[in-house]
Amino acid sequence: MKNTQSTILSIDNHEGDEPLSNHSDNASFQSIIEKRMSRRTMMKGSLGTALMGFFATTAYSPLAAAGSNKHSPLIGFEAIDVSAADTVTLPKGYKHQVMLPWGQPISGHQPAFDPLTNSGEDQAHQVGSHHDGMHFFPIEGKDPYQGSSEDGLLVMNHEYVEPRFMHASAQGKELSRNAVPLKADGQRDADEVLKEIHGHGVSVVRVKKQANGDWAVEADPRNRRIHGLTEMEISGPVRGTDFVKTKFSPDGTKTRGTLNNCAHGVTPWNTYLAAEENWAGYFINHGEQPREQTRYGVTKEGSGRYAWELADTGADEFVRYDVTPKGASATEDYRNEANAFGWMVEIDPFNPDVAPVKRTQLGRFAHEGVVFQPAVEGEPIVCYSGDDARFEYIYKYVSAQPYKKETAGGHLLDNGTLYVARFNEDGSGDWLPLVFGMGPLTPANGFNSQADVLVNTRFAADTVGATKMDRPEWGAVDPKTKDVYFTLTNNSRRTETDAANPRAENDWGQIVRWTEADGQVNAKSFNWDLFVLAGPESDSDLAGASLDGGNIFNSPDGLWFDADSRLWIQTDMSESVVNTGKWEQFGNNAMLAADPVNKIIRRFLVGPVGQEITGVVTTPDQKTMFVNVQHPGATTSPEDFAKGSLVSHWPHDGALYPRSATLVITREDEGIIGA
Repeated sequence: MKNTQSTILSIDNHEGDEPLSNHSDNASFQSIIEKRMSRRTMMKGSLGTALMGFFATTAYSPLAAAGSNKHSPLIGFEAIDVSAADTVTLPKGYKHQVMLPWGQPISGHQPAFDPLTNSGEDQAHQVGSHHDGMHFFPIEGKDPYQGSSEDGLLVMNHEYVEPRFMHASAQGKELSRNAVPLKADGQRDADEVLKEIHGHGVSVVRVKKQANGDWAVEADPRNRRIHGLTEMEISGPVRGTDFVKTKFSPDGTKTRGTLNNCAHGVTPWNTYLAAEENWAGYFINHGEQPREQTRYGVTKEGSGRYAWELADTGADEFVRYDVTPKGASATEDYRNEANAFGWMVEIDPFNPDVAPVKRTQLGRFAHEGVVFQPAVEGEPIVCYSGDDARFEYIYKYVSAQPYKKETAGGHLLDNGTLYVARFNEDGSGDWLPLVFGMGPLTPANGFNSQADVLVNTRFAADTVGATKMDRPEWGAVDPKTKDVYFTLTNNSRRTETDAANPRAENDWGQIVRWTEADGQVNAKSFNWDLFVLAGPESDSDLAGASLDGGNIFNSPDGLWFDADSRLWIQTDMSESVVNTGKWEQFGNNAMLAADPVNKIIRRFLVGPVGQEITGVVTTPDQKTMFVNVQHPGATTSPEDFAKGSLVSHWPHDGALYPRSATLVITREDEGIIGA
């Protein structure tokens, strides 16, 4: 934190840049790769030479090295070029529409968008800020992947906000992307804080294809916002425990709001799961911190991420972000408020009367999202989640009860076993159970209940010896093979290296994949390899060959399989580096399509300036694709913001500020996207 002016508080962080909180001695994924590769590499050589040996000894047989222009039966478009233009670029034969920009009214209360005059209450009825993961639910509401391809509920996350684009008081000030305007007395205007809280969360919007082919918002009582003040239930082993008792909920059964919602998940029973990712920095504790705060990076000095606790009314909905103990007990203050965050939140998009539920059995960490294996009648539910921070872990959940379509529901997420992954150097892996009383998770090692294990999921994973990963983010399951893919976005703080692996500072990231032992999705072991090492042509690998001009990329983040097993890969280069130095060669953030069988990747979409491409889904017929563009113009410097000289005004030329929005992508011949 730094004060750039007396009326500005600058919180210098990023949605994927949590403080390093894992100081355990667990093996890092990189050291495992090094050991595995060095054992099989007879002589020192380049990254490509080493990886040829690495890929050749995995459970997956690589085909001949394939460049982006090789034939693929799955990918029918020509790769587009890298671009730094302030526009959306697509392959020949494709077109796009922009819809649902931040601030568009969606509920019965219809305040027109105006960033300088809209109130905090207005924002509660408008599309939220910084669009992220999303899903299209066909309007019939029976199956998440079958039904209408022209009418449905589009449900999307809103990860965070950019205060300088939200408030009239910010104009003319030198503000960075996360800086907030303070009043002369050092407090924050309460309505501005309310607007930011309401800008977070989830939007549920009915969208319908019109006669002219465009999509539009349909009036519907299900259109609504779930935001940072929405009342929610707490379920699972943590419900009712001392960990979550607060002044708002003395019995520990409820909380208010969801924050920093990044990726998502879709349950087999047709509900939506919103992930709470980098929530810890929103809170401040000026006193002694318990491990359920220190291990997650709750702020110790200054203010929370947006200084919401400094709102000038002193109301509970703002004060709760200061988790410093103040009363005689936990039910008199908000010392436990942070423990109500870091979960997966289940939302029924078709029923506004059902309160969202935080499913604590899925663990507490910086959830990027959750991805399910296809549900099989009579078998357990299985899903995976990544903890998006440097040196954190990948998790798996297996339900105790079997899936039965007629009775399936959220209860399947409340009773089961949470596991964490250990990647072994021989290409095998183990799922380590996070169960109280099992292995080292005992009172002798500081664990006193299953709730304790779950509130302190990271510490439990440290204790059982999980493998430290390089920012595990989105996951995807191949619908045909059931193989699981996960993006490891980057980790510039890693220093371990040897001659077989020169990427000590992992600026570029990679995608890891695994298959469960014996094809059983609830197996306790797996076999893994690296699908691709991202980076420039000189420092990358796909099946033993370098990436080329049609597919170089770095910092993989969003990941999704369509019904034909095309793997869609989205990139998230930080605003602090994109289009500068060695990152300049990659241009703006982009989305690529991969044919995993033939080892082919092609660039499909490049977004405008300063944004992240994130969130992707198609309609069931695969002829319409929805993609989110988050925080365009975020690379505007504080000096240029003060002068009104922004690097982007996308999607509306001449608008005061840029706005996150959703792309609706179709083919001119009305064919399947990507084919």
